[in-house]
Amino acid sequence: MNDTIHSPYPATSENVPPNLIGQSVATPLDRQPISASAPTGSGVHPRNSVVAGLAGVKPQPGENHTRAVHPSKGDINQPVVLTSCFQCLMMDPLVAAIDQGTSSTRFLVFNAKTAELMSHHQVEVNQSFPKEGWVEEDPKEIMQSVYECMERTCEKLCQLSINISNIKAVGVTNQRETTLVWDKETGEPLYNAIVWLDLRTQSTVESLINKAPGQNKNHLKHKTGLPISTYFSAVKLRWLIDNVDEVRQAVQDERAMFGTVDSWIIWCLTGGKNGGVHCTDVSNASRTMLFNIHSMDWDPELCRYFDVPMEILPKIRSSSEIYGWMKSSSLAGVPISGCLGDQSAALVGQMCFQEGQAKNTYGTGCFLLRNTGTKPVMSDHGLLTTVAYKLGKDEPACYALEGSVAIAGAVVRWLKDNMGIVQSSSEIEKLAAAAGTSYGCYFVPAFSGLYAPYWEPSARGIICGLTQFTNRNHLAFAALEAVCFQTREILDAMNQDSGVPLTQLQVDGGMTSNRLLMQLQADILCIPVVRPSMSETTALGAAMAAGAAEGVGVWNLSPSHLPHVTSEKYQPQINSDESEFHFARWKKAVQRSMNWETAEPCCNANGLGKKMNGAPWGVPPIPPPTRADP
Repeated sequence: MNDTIHSPYPATSENVPPNLIGQSVATPLDRQPISASAPTGSGVHPRNSVVAGLAGVKPQPGENHTRAVHPSKGDINQPVVLTSCFQCLMMDPLVAAIDQGTSSTRFLVFNAKTAELMSHHQVEVNQSFPKEGWVEEDPKEIMQSVYECMERTCEKLCQLSINISNIKAVGVTNQRETTLVWDKETGEPLYNAIVWLDLRTQSTVESLINKAPGQNKNHLKHKTGLPISTYFSAVKLRWLIDNVDEVRQAVQDERAMFGTVDSWIIWCLTGGKNGGVHCTDVSNASRTMLFNIHSMDWDPELCRYFDVPMEILPKIRSSSEIYGWMKSSSLAGVPISGCLGDQSAALVGQMCFQEGQAKNTYGTGCFLLRNTGTKPVMSDHGLLTTVAYKLGKDEPACYALEGSVAIAGAVVRWLKDNMGIVQSSSEIEKLAAAAGTSYGCYFVPAFSGLYAPYWEPSARGIICGLTQFTNRNHLAFAALEAVCFQTREILDAMNQDSGVPLTQLQVDGGMTSNRLLMQLQADILCIPVVRPSMSETTALGAAMAAGAAEGVGVWNLSPSHLPHVTSEKYQPQINSDESEFHFARWKKAVQRSMNWETAEPCCNANGLGKKMNGAPWGVPPIPPPTRADP
């Protein structure tokens, strides 16, 4: 074996042989690669060894040590770069979370005793829109962003003199419903990920509804808790099998694996084609329309209905158990032991463990979840019934009512990227505040149809009430109001379903940093809005699930051990009559947006988009360039 570790940094650890002190390290490896998990009982952990196979000496508490950094996508055959971490502190156990969202990926590390956020890193993820209504992302770019966020966060921890060997577990939380198919033999994705917002299956959905008894969109709701909609994974998977030759052939050859983003990440991190674990958790499975929320398993009848072979589906696991171990990166050997869809993770992170507790997350979309306990509650007012979480193999599943809004933060991105009205997402608050009102302008951002409570795929975006006086400030204000009005609609539906109105709304997500938005929300709901001072509740929920898993046990979820979270409260500042007047005008605008589109736009000859690197499908993907650390 003639592998070499290259480092531009001087070797300064006490454990490095004297002849290497102050020199760059270029040493043959004659033992196990540092990226692989050390054998049980070896006494050498790849995150603790100075140079794996060279020194083989595990640092003692408080000692200096060097750390392995993989600058690329975690390929165990690539060179390892060593950096130095001085006087790393032994401290409370840490738990990390991968938060893979629609627009970005983040990696965050929390103190398991205090829930304090220790460090994090974020990388934006590109979206492509190959046709009207189509939204795709590159699965390999998603994984590249995961690896980059992990490595950068580990570097930041070392700069803070925090020993990364204190990270005892990793949790995964993800954008739900987004659909991927890959080849289990090559490890390559067979098409771009079809994002949850995507509308290409509208004609399929219309056909299914027309064939359903009474043309009822809730025909499958008794099993799935969901209406037939473009939103969920089953119709996206069906489209891939019908329209992508590589997917169809791989299914026939029994090489295909299907998964939502959580499945793809866990499979890649636990070895990929070399023994990766193909699994998902109940919260993500419940968003596919292939999962029976009563039996808590894939449903053969639903799979036959959508003509999906059950062999390609991941194994269903609880939200809190050890699924496997990291096989590469600086965290090789750390268990992956938590998995929750992003909205379920936020419910856990907001500590809504009691029946009746609720939270609203403002991200790309907007999602209001209310814990309904261990029995599913079916909605009569356009909400979804979903599995919230199952925190352990032998623990009962908890359910939630959910109001889903497709476009929230995405409307700000549209104003920035498509219209050029703002130069940055943070600028919208300043513009809206300058106007102080929408001046009678109402914006219904139905870019992907309307989700809850309407479930109307034919709707499209509309701006009403424009006059010569209207300017970009008014449009910015109307966009923020649109997020709040949509939340009001799903909150009203939830109050009707539960019979017990919420007296305040707990909120989280990136948009909650917009103070004007939070005040508008309180005014439009006519109840207080409560924002935690630590807004990263989605990642926190995934970390809590990972740290509490059997075999990890560093996070106690009993009520007496949950950390106290400080928060900021926004009180309504307008009278209810004024609020009701504006809301009635909003609902009038919503009616104007409906029945605009009734069929899928025409496709090209094969109905396919292109890869995000521009290559046609069927050509092997070009690997991204290896990132060199500065």
